[in-house]
Amino acid sequence: MGLNGKLVASMEVKCGGHLFHDLYQTSSHHVSNISSDKVHHFDIHEGEDLKVGSVIGWKYTHDGKVKVTKQLIEAVDDEKKSITWKVLEGDTLELYNSFTISASFEGNWATWTFVYEKKTEDTPEPITLLSLMIDITRDLEGHLHKI
Repeated sequence: MGLNGKLVASMEVKCGGHLFHDLYQTSSHHVSNISSDKVHHFDIHEGEDLKVGSVIGWKYTHDGKVKVTKQLIEAVDDEKKSITWKVLEGDTLELYNSFTISASFEGNWATWTFVYEKKTEDTPEPITLLSLMIDITRDLEGHLHKI
């Protein structure tokens, strides 16, 4: 039936992946400053910082529409430079019963992984959302490469 899916995109980045990991783990609020045409707002709903168990929110533009998401930080691996977020609320869950986003930044590689369950067989694969993450990564890369 194919309601469960997984999409993975890896891309080489010019600066070390540790810089991306540090940005997402300690300074996520800067993403909206660096990629302001795509990400408009970030906030922490629960938790004092960006650690496992914290609940965060994003406001962003996807497919020409402003959307929101609320996510739980499920896992952080400083050694593998990876972070996993589980979508709790927002526009993504209009199409998917569940949606998990993982990012790893090892060496000079950024890898985004989406694991999801579609609500119906007609639900599209989240390819444009993955493309958005790649575009944001390119924006962050340009910023981090200047540092």
